[in-house]
Amino acid sequence: MRVGDLLQIEALDLTHLWGGENLLAQVVSGVTATDLEDPARFVQPGEIVLSGLVWWNETDSRVRAERFVSALAQAGATALLAGEETHGGVPADIVDACRVHGIALLAVSAHTNFRAITEAVYRRQWGELSRRPSDHFALPENVRNDLGRLVDQNTGADELLARALAPFGAPPCYVLTSTGRTIARTASAPPLSAAWAVESLRRLTGETLRVPAETTPYDAWYLHMPQGGQAPPRALHEIAEVIGQHRHHHDRTYVVRRRAGQELIALVDLGDAAATALANALESCGQLAEGPWRVVATTTGTRLTGGGAKQALREALQHLPATVFAVGTTTDAEAAAVVRARPDDTLCLDEPWSLLNSCRPETPLYAGVSGLVAEPTALHSALIQSRYALAAARHSSPATGRVAGIEDLASLESLLAGVPTDVRRAFGRTALGPLADSESASHQTLLETLKVFLAHNCSWVRTAKALHLHINTVHYRIERVQALTGRDLSRLDHKLDLHAALLCR
Repeated sequence: MRVGDLLQIEALDLTHLWGGENLLAQVVSGVTATDLEDPARFVQPGEIVLSGLVWWNETDSRVRAERFVSALAQAGATALLAGEETHGGVPADIVDACRVHGIALLAVSAHTNFRAITEAVYRRQWGELSRRPSDHFALPENVRNDLGRLVDQNTGADELLARALAPFGAPPCYVLTSTGRTIARTASAPPLSAAWAVESLRRLTGETLRVPAETTPYDAWYLHMPQGGQAPPRALHEIAEVIGQHRHHHDRTYVVRRRAGQELIALVDLGDAAATALANALESCGQLAEGPWRVVATTTGTRLTGGGAKQALREALQHLPATVFAVGTTTDAEAAAVVRARPDDTLCLDEPWSLLNSCRPETPLYAGVSGLVAEPTALHSALIQSRYALAAARHSSPATGRVAGIEDLASLESLLAGVPTDVRRAFGRTALGPLADSESASHQTLLETLKVFLAHNCSWVRTAKALHLHINTVHYRIERVQALTGRDLSRLDHKLDLHAALLCR
C-alpha cells in the first residue's frame, strides 16, 4: 500500500495538504498513533503517523512543529496524518515543517476515527500480502494459509507464534508489551519477569520487531527473538504482521466490554447515579458485579488525552493476575478504573507503574488508589478518595511518577495536597495575612522564624539555637508574627492554622 492510496478511500475523507507524487508513492509499512512531542523512538521506518496534534499550541507553535516533524523525518516516517478536531484544522506551522522536511501531510477530518484509518491500512496490507508471488515470502505457503485461517478464527497468540515458527525449529520467541508483559511465547522460550523482559527489549540483542497496530507508548507489542539468525528476517516481518492482525481481531472482540466500562465510569463520576443503574452497569462488565471494589484514578505530569491514560491504566492492571476491572475516562479527562478486590488485597501497582513510567520518562504517570467499598453507591466517594491519593502522589513525587493509596494520606501535608491549588493559596494568604507578602524581606524573615519555631515544637531555646539568634530576638519575631496574623501560638488550633498555611504556600 502507498500513501496516495489512502486518498482514494472515500470513507476516510482525507485531505491532501502537502506532498508531491514522489512522496505519495511511498510504500506504507505500518501505522503509529502518537501525541508525543518527540515521537522518534516509537516510529518505525516506512510508517504513517496519526496525530491529534494535542502536543501543539500557539505559544511556541513553530518550535513544537519543527521538533515533531523533524523527529518523524529522522525516524523515516512516510507521512503525517494530522487530526483537525483539536484545533479546528491543521496549523500552518505544521504544514511548513512538513514541507521543509519532505513529509507528506494529509488532514484527518473531525468525524474520521483514527482506528478506521489503521484498519484500512492493515486490511489492504493483508490483502496484498496474500496476493504476493510465493518467492516474496519466507514462510511456506501452507503455513501462511494456516495462519490466515487461525487469525480469522481468533486463535490465541501462543498458537499463532508456535505455528509460524514451526518451520524454523520453533526457536525461543516472545510477543511482549512495552512494559514487559508476555502476550505469547513459544514452548522453548522460558518465562520472563516483566522487568527482565523490558531489559531484553532495550538491550537490542537478537531480533525485535514492533507489531503493527494502533497503540500508545504504554501498550505497544513487540515480536522478540532473543537470539538472532534463527529465522529469516522476512519471515519475522510476516509473523509480526500476523500478530498485528490477531491483535486487531482481539481488540474488536472487546469493544462491547470496553464500552460498558466507559459507561460504568461515567456513572461513578456522576455522583448521584441510582443504585440500580450502578448495579446494572457493574453487571454489564461481567465478573465485576460482586464487590468489594477499589477505584484507581490516573493522570500524568502533563495533559495526556484520555485514550493514552486509559491504555496505560489498563496495561498496569493486566500485570496483576486474575484482576477484574473496568476502565473509562471521567469528565475531567482522567482515566479511572473500578477494580474488584479482596478484603486483604492492597492492589499493589508499584512494579507495573515503574515499568509504565520507563516508557515515557519525560512525562511522569501518577495514580491514586481508594480504600475498599462494599456498596455500588459508595463508588463515587471511592473515586473522590482516589483523586486525593492521586494529588498526594503528584505532590510527593513531582518529577517521577508513582502510585499512592488512600492509606498514604497520613500527614497534614499529604491531605492538603488534594485540595485545589487555588483554594490552598487562598487559605495561605488569609491565614498568614500581611506575612503572605513575598516582596517584603522582613516578612520573609518572620516566616522563616515561624517555620523553624513550629518545627521545633515552639521551643524558644531550640529555635534560637537553630537560627543562631538570641532568645530575645526569637521572642520579638514571634510576637510580630502573632500581631500580624492575629493568631496566638500558645493555642494548638492556631499553631495548626499557621502550619497548614505554610504548607499551602
